[in-house]
Amino acid sequence: MDWERLLSAKRFGMEHYDNAKKHERTEYQRDYDRLIFSSPFRRLQNKTQVFPLPGSVFVHNRLTHSLEVASVGRSMGENTGRELRKKYPDSKAHFEEIGSIVAAACLAHDMGNPPFGHSGEKAISTFFSEGEGSCLKSEVEKEGGRWSDFTCFEGNANAVRLLMHQFRGRRKGGFVMTYSTLASIVKYPYSSALSGGKNKFGFFASEEEDYRQIADDLGIFKQGEQPLRFVRYPLVYLVEAADDICYQIMDIEDAHKLRLLSTEKVLELLLGFFEGESRLRRIRNLSYVNDVNEQIAYLRSGVISLLVDECSALFLANEDRILAGEFVGTLIGNVTPVVAKAYVRCAEFALQHIYRSKDVLDIELAGHRIIGYLLDVYTDAIRNPGHAYSKLLLDRIPEQYETDSQSLYGKIQSVIDYISGMTDVYALDLYRKITGIGLPVV
Repeated sequence: MDWERLLSAKRFGMEHYDNAKKHERTEYQRDYDRLIFSSPFRRLQNKTQVFPLPGSVFVHNRLTHSLEVASVGRSMGENTGRELRKKYPDSKAHFEEIGSIVAAACLAHDMGNPPFGHSGEKAISTFFSEGEGSCLKSEVEKEGGRWSDFTCFEGNANAVRLLMHQFRGRRKGGFVMTYSTLASIVKYPYSSALSGGKNKFGFFASEEEDYRQIADDLGIFKQGEQPLRFVRYPLVYLVEAADDICYQIMDIEDAHKLRLLSTEKVLELLLGFFEGESRLRRIRNLSYVNDVNEQIAYLRSGVISLLVDECSALFLANEDRILAGEFVGTLIGNVTPVVAKAYVRCAEFALQHIYRSKDVLDIELAGHRIIGYLLDVYTDAIRNPGHAYSKLLLDRIPEQYETDSQSLYGKIQSVIDYISGMTDVYALDLYRKITGIGLPVV
């Protein structure tokens, strides 16, 4: 693959539009700003990251997580862009803008996630694979719809749809993002037919031809036609690494604030990333600060900086393999042994003591119940739109969602679009109103 072709400012949906207006911001910076000011991005402030939304102690939500990932991604993108410019001084590629492209993609990477964290994705998948929605399989497949888009529901693919789909009343091209930013979001560039039931794929059937257009224009190598599969767009590795760095380290800091982890254990886990003089220097610096939270913040900052440098260097060292579509695995999975060992220890400890904690499991249980119920009543409504109760339910859905689609596949997608866009609070409130648990004040 070729950088001059890969870094494209062409906008999806505006390919033939010649914008005579000159902007001080680059096209990639405009992507970033467009996302920041969008309603779906703002709604991330009320979507669970891992822990329940904050009471007296503030922890990360999807919004703060995405902002931090964008910050880390920008740093890695700028590191990479500087070195690539040195390597290819005469290239016309926009190396100086890689930081902006990666930052924008990082902002958008979680925009398709439903309420209640990853349990929301599971709730949607299981509703169609083993819940009340499973009875719809034969009808969807008879129409030619791709059933695995529902049983393997993937927030990443939903983010791509949110950004690209022309919802009713909206302009062609959805958010009208640059090709490079859109390609940087597609973590798993293949159809759900290749997901193997693991909820890992990059685009729904409804967006498959759109992604093909982008990939062909950027010169991304195609690995298979039926089902469609491409190699990864190079900058996806940086977006993925930024996400890997932030969620792992910040979840541990949040767990400490919620007193799920002791100060001693957190300090031990974070110091494990350093050895020799670097470790001794950090231990000395800890003695200058008495505030425990500041001590952890200091070490967390050092760990993130270390991981940013290592992942940037790995990307550059493997550039040829990445451009050839031959690099296997993730950047974070190829860091130096000491750092890798510390990262794995954090991951294992988080799995045991954070992701299986009572508060997190309670959110998963609630998410399954609420999302499952909403999917049940709304899928029934779209199949029986003439029923009186169905009319009441469908009247609540904004007109942008195509509940009157010609196919059952399209109708189900409209329900998922509506529910996945909800905040935790909105989903809970709607559930209470529909079930009669909570009534409007009269």
